[in-house]
Amino acid sequence: MIVVDTGVLYAAADVDDNDHAACRDLMNGHSGPLVVPLPVLSETSYMIGHRLGPAAEARFVGACGRGEVTVDHLVTADLLRVAELVETYADLPLGTVDASVVAVAERLNVTEIATLDRRDFAVVRPAHTHAFTLLP
Repeated sequence: MIVVDTGVLYAAADVDDNDHAACRDLMNGHSGPLVVPLPVLSETSYMIGHRLGPAAEARFVGACGRGEVTVDHLVTADLLRVAELVETYADLPLGTVDASVVAVAERLNVTEIATLDRRDFAVVRPAHTHAFTLLP
């Protein structure tokens, strides 16, 4: 199981993105569930729709609806952890979407994060492990 951030989902959808092949291969080749926090779904849908158009956005949301990824709805404890992380890492700034990736990974005891945002996720110290393994 890995928790997936916006950049990886977007790059997998955009054939012209420099990271497209690596992100597509990661998502297609990973044997476990790909967990997408709901804020990541929202951000990715917006970016795909804005940059690639409504047809691409519909394909992405449809893939989520068909279970190609597991959409994770935040629970109350996640929201409290997101607030804590946003405040703790205000100097990055981490932001709600990235903090939701951390909070969901902590709750699910996941140590692998699929992200292109190595700067922020390399700095964050999760509660359940020394550091995340960043993919691809």
